[in-house]
Amino acid sequence: MFSKATEYALRATIYIAQKSAEDHKLGIDEIAIAIDSPKSFTAKILQSLTKDNKVISSTRGPHGGFYISDKARKLPAKCILEAMGEEGVLEKCVMGLKQCDEAQPCPMHAQYKGIRKQLNKLFISKTIQQLANEIKEGVVYINNQKSRRSGI
Repeated sequence: MFSKATEYALRATIYIAQKSAEDHKLGIDEIAIAIDSPKSFTAKILQSLTKDNKVISSTRGPHGGFYISDKARKLPAKCILEAMGEEGVLEKCVMGLKQCDEAQPCPMHAQYKGIRKQLNKLFISKTIQQLANEIKEGVVYINNQKSRRSGI
């Protein structure tokens, strides 16, 4: 449904929310390993997420790295999609048709309409911090390759 970059952006943001603080920043190596993403690709993704410090914040230097502010923790997960330029994915035709609506529906339009509504509600109602908390509680995971005890 989403591009690989957006999938990694979701994972990275949740991981950073779980593990960082303004006084404890994370390095790109740690983030890339935790989300099972190539380092250079992770850097590009984080660049999109840090634009205008909307979702992720970063500082340079010896004590630099990536973190998420208290304000950004309260943002809905949909902000990650927006930062990656994919918020429209939740509105598109499931079959990729340019014209798909009630007047000219695709074969899956009627069934997908309800699913699309639920997906939008999910991405608007779940905050970044809520998703991070579920990982801390060991309820969900963002990397199937790691030990489930680590919560990543």
